[in-house]
Amino acid sequence: MEETIIMTDENGESVEFYVLEETRIHGKNYLLVTDAKEDEDGECYILRDMSGEEDPEAVYEFVEDEGELDGLFRIFSELLDDMDVELEK
Repeated sequence: MEETIIMTDENGESVEFYVLEETRIHGKNYLLVTDAKEDEDGECYILRDMSGEEDPEAVYEFVEDEGELDGLFRIFSELLDDMDVELEK
């Protein structure tokens, strides 16, 4: 079973993402997610966990900084090296 997360967009709509991989860097958790089901092409996004200890649910934000994205992209590419997933920038 694939792990999914549901986020709410700026219009209040629920959007489901499929979690491909997760990692922890410098005390922050990151998720690599996609909007496509298995065996489909889709867009990938990197999310940063911004949850505090008092938050009842996880709080994620999209990583948008190009330098941070480049570093995280390399890390996730290495983590997915053994899986049948092809990442493209």
